[in-house]
Order: sequence, then C-alpha cells, then structure tokens
Amino acid sequence: MINRYLLILFGIFLLTSCKNDQKDSKNTDARKSSEKEQISEEALLDTVQKQTLKYFWDYAEPNSGMARERFHPDGDYPKDDAHVVTTGGSGFGLMAIVAGVERDFISRDSAVARLDKIADFLDSTPRFHGAWSHWLNGETGEVQAFGEKDNGGDIVETSFLAQGFLVVREYLKNGSEEEKAVAAKYDKLWKGIEWNWYTNNKNGIYWHWSPVYEWEMDFKIEGYNECLITYVLAASSPDHAIALEVYHNGWARGGNITTNTKAYGLPLILKHNTRGDKAGPLFWAHYSYLGLNPKGLSDKYANYWDLNVNHTLINYEYAQENPKNFKTYSPESWGLTASYTRNGDDGIGYTAHSPDTDKGVVSPTAAISSIPYTPQKSLAAMRYFYTDLNDLVWGPAGFYDAFSLEGEEWVAPRYLAIDQGPMIVMIENYRSGLIWDLFMGAPEVQKGLENLGFTYEK
Repeated sequence: MINRYLLILFGIFLLTSCKNDQKDSKNTDARKSSEKEQISEEALLDTVQKQTLKYFWDYAEPNSGMARERFHPDGDYPKDDAHVVTTGGSGFGLMAIVAGVERDFISRDSAVARLDKIADFLDSTPRFHGAWSHWLNGETGEVQAFGEKDNGGDIVETSFLAQGFLVVREYLKNGSEEEKAVAAKYDKLWKGIEWNWYTNNKNGIYWHWSPVYEWEMDFKIEGYNECLITYVLAASSPDHAIALEVYHNGWARGGNITTNTKAYGLPLILKHNTRGDKAGPLFWAHYSYLGLNPKGLSDKYANYWDLNVNHTLINYEYAQENPKNFKTYSPESWGLTASYTRNGDDGIGYTAHSPDTDKGVVSPTAAISSIPYTPQKSLAAMRYFYTDLNDLVWGPAGFYDAFSLEGEEWVAPRYLAIDQGPMIVMIENYRSGLIWDLFMGAPEVQKGLENLGFTYEK
C-alpha cells in the first residue's frame, strides 16, 4: 500500500516537473523572441555586420586569407571546392574587414596582418596582363577554371577586387610604418592591372582573356548591369587607362544605353540587360557601388542615385504586386538577386533572381544591401528576417543565402562571398559612408571620373 502511494506521489512529481520545464522553456523562448523584437536599430545593424563578417574572418580560406567562393557550415561540399577562393568576393571582403576594424569587431593589428597575408598571396598567383582569374586554388595559388575557356584573366572580377585594393590603400596609407608597407603592396597590385589590354584594340572592354583560348569568349561588357566599376577603374588607371571612346561606345552603347521605360511609374533610366522591363537582379545596384558613391554621381546618361533607388523600388514593388501569388513576399519579405535557389526537388541550385526569373525565393542580401537606397524598407526586412525568421535563416555567418516560404519552409543553409560582402559594406555606407569616402578619396578615381565626364560629390 505504501509503495503504491509512493508511486503515485512520484508520478505527480514527474508530471509537475515536466509541466514546469515546459513552462520554463516557453518562457525562455518568449523572452528570447521579445529580446529580438525589441532590439534597437543600432544593435541590429551591429549584430548583422558582426556576424556576417565572420564569413571573411573566421571562415576565410586559411592558407591564403582570401574569401572562399562558398561556405557550407555542414562541411558538405558536393563539388569538393572548399579550397576555392573568389577574387571578386575577396575584394568585397577587403572592404568588409576595413568596416570591421572601424566597428571594433576585429583589432586593427590583426586586420593589418590579414591584409598583408592576402596581398602576398595575390602577388604570388598567376596574372594575365595584370588581371586575376575569377577563381583561385587557395591552397596552391593556381588558377581554378571557372569554365572550359574561362581559365585566364577576368577583368570584371578583377575590378571588384581592385575596388577593395584602393579602399585598403586609402585606409592604411597614413598609418604606422607597417600599415604604410601594406598600403604600398595594394598600390602596386592596383597599378599593375592592364585595363587597356582588355579592350582587344576595340571600343569596349572584353570580360575574359585566356592564354589558351585568347579572345574566343568574346564577351564585350555593355551596360547596363553590374560592371560600371570596371569602366570607371579602367579610366582611372595611372598607366593603363582606356580611351574615352571605349566608355561611350562600349559601356554606353554609343548613347543607346538610355531608355524612357518605366515600371510602377518609376523610370528605369538605363536599359537593363534583361528580357523584361522591370529591371535586373539587385546585385547590379550593389557591386559597383560598394566603393563608388552613387550619391550625386551623374554623367550624360544617368543620375546614378536615382537609377539605384528606382531599381530597388521596382524590385520591392514587384514583390508587392506578386503576380505569381507566392507566400514568401510581403512588405517585410522581398528582394530578388543572384543567389542559391530552390530547385523543383527542394534541392539547392543557383539563379540570378529578378522579375524575369521569379521563383518565390528571397535572398536576404538583396534588401539588406539596398539599405542606402531604401532605408526603412530594408530595415523592416532585416528586422523581419532576424526576428520572425531567425530559426530558419540565421546562421554562423549571418543570414543564410536564400529562403522560400512556399509550402514547407525552405532555406539554403549556405553562404556565398558575393552575397555576404555587400551586406557589411552597404550597411557601413548607410551608417557612416566610410567605404564610399575612402574609395572616392583616391586621386586616380577622381581623375578617372572627371575624364569620363562624371560629376560627383566632393
């Protein structure tokens, strides 16, 4: 009899204990959710920048110090490419590291050491008339072909990298003797790029040159897309500058780059290289403008601030119109750009998402990196991703690359350098203008812009 009472009492104790544990767990979850919802704007921006910087700091390729092309936290690399580093993405990473120092996320001394390591690695790798290939093997420094004929110089990826060179140089050039020495290394790397070679003696810049296939890819860079920075830097080179007509007849298509087309009542201003009339993926408003400040930037073809603001708003309005009725989109959930994507079998693929290629997949970098252009809309998206979708999209290096809320929730729990870098840099430009100020302070850039007929804020 006593044993039966003891068993009953023990059962009541266990039941009460479990209920209390569940209650405590719910209270803890509610408290964490409340803390996320109440996080201030400054704290949110700090949190996103600091966590995202880990991509370029904690998870960089260890031998080179460069940014990996991709980072898979689970360690599963189906193509065995964890060692592959990206030149363009590493340029974004250089700018991100500078922002990280200014925010005290990393120490200045450790950053200088890492920047020195990266400069030495790049100086030891193959160059093709001064340009780097798209990918390198971070362990050996050898070229990692991006495609069968894409095994030589990539002048666009090189321009993204060189944008970072100039930011680092300007940041360190008046520092300690050690910092001045690192700045000098980046200055040398920048000045060795033979931009005029990549015209192939024609009125335009050509994306690729291979020591095996030479100019066979024959990809002339014409606007409008992500490549304005390529022409600006090519015009800014002290020793290898392009002629003025290369810009006007190449990038600007002899003046045919402009358009009167509107979407949602907003002028596109320039012809986007897309099938439809609702603008391209949002990375076109980011990559060239990490260092190149679009505020007050104009030439005879466009006001580039208006261009990028309109581009972002068109992307936002498309998500609100939502012609395919995807559940993923809302006033806080938007942003179409190149990223990982959801395949039909729920596997992971890659797509340059835009209104032309809408799959109901949102890439957090799209809205977040647009924060200078649409601060309130971008902040609302950032807060929604961080609070409401935290368990789905927040990982060891910030927001995962892409997600969808169609049917069963889906996320690509992976990262790409070219998506993580712009978030850090554009948030910093929104907060302080630091990266814009450093890049625009380079004397060569100012001269190059003036030679091309640009006006800009000084």
